Amino acid sequence: MTNELTKVVLIGGGRMGKLIDEALVADGGFVVLGTYDIDNIDELDESAPEADLAIDFSNKAALSHVLAYVRRTGAALVSGTTGFSDEEQESLRALGEVAPVIWSGNYSLGVAALRHATELVAAACADWDAEIIETHHNQKADAPSGTAEMLRKAIDADGDRPVVNGRVGMVGARTKREIGMHAVRGGTVAGTHEVHFFGPDEEICLTHRATSRQIFVNGAVAAAKRLLSRERGFYTFDQLMFD
Repeated sequence: MTNELTKVVLIGGGRMGKLIDEALVADGGFVVLGTYDIDNIDELDESAPEADLAIDFSNKAALSHVLAYVRRTGAALVSGTTGFSDEEQESLRALGEVAPVIWSGNYSLGVAALRHATELVAAACADWDAEIIETHHNQKADAPSGTAEMLRKAIDADGDRPVVNGRVGMVGARTKREIGMHAVRGGTVAGTHEVHFFGPDEEICLTHRATSRQIFVNGAVAAAKRLLSRERGFYTFDQLMFD
């Protein structure tokens, strides 16, 4: 029976990693061969067993090890690690040459719907001022969140609008095309994202609130199941879940 299970390695032993581990066990279709974190990440390079699937919710510092593992084994990769530079993001895309790969800053179906709604409003209200506010727990290391970046791209697909990360001092009047990005940290907030569009005498505010990390776990496991049936290539969460 074990041979019929999907073999998995987990990269990241934090809260998300533990929840994903529990979800995989509860599903019954997976067997976790090992978990790799800061204390043993070097073992992923050579001594880690070959798995069908790698799930990475760790830190960008582990990226080189993740890349090497997938290229060595051809394992499908579900990545939810955030904070990557454009160059690092491109290296993930390039993994699609050897394996099916998905990266998303957020695996919530509700956030995917929020992104679609943001695109719709941004197109309809192109001249309005846009601001994004993201709130997370006090242990989150990166800012802005990967989800906030995804929402920014939903507003500005070409990436040619200036981004202002908070405002301090005599900053002057707001320029017409800038996108404000604001990060709030505190307590145990799982994740809240607000996209504000300000027009003359009116405002639209789109909001998504996560009450627990379980929504991201459920989405990541659902994405993993679909990814395993795909050919090699780089996929978005929308492509896997909605196409």
